[in-house]
Amino acid sequence: MKSLMILIIFLLLGGFFIISNHELYLNNNEDVDEFLLSYADWIEGLIGNSKTVTGYLVKMDWMPEHEFDGSS
Repeated sequence: MKSLMILIIFLLLGGFFIISNHELYLNNNEDVDEFLLSYADWIEGLIGNSKTVTGYLVKMDWMPEHEFDGSS
C-alpha cells in the first residue's frame, strides 16, 4: 500500500512540475492538450530509462571477486 501511495505521489509531482515549468492553465483546452502530450512523453521517458537501468543491472556481475571459505 505504501509503495502505491509513493508511486501516485511521484506521478502527481511530475504532473505538477510539467504544469509549472510550461506555465500551463488547465482551464484552457490547448493547455490541457499540451499537458497531456508532455505528460505522456515524460511517462514514456520514465519507462525507457527504467528499461535501460534494468538492462545494465541484469548484465552486471554480482558475484564477489574472491570466494569466502570461512578460514582465517
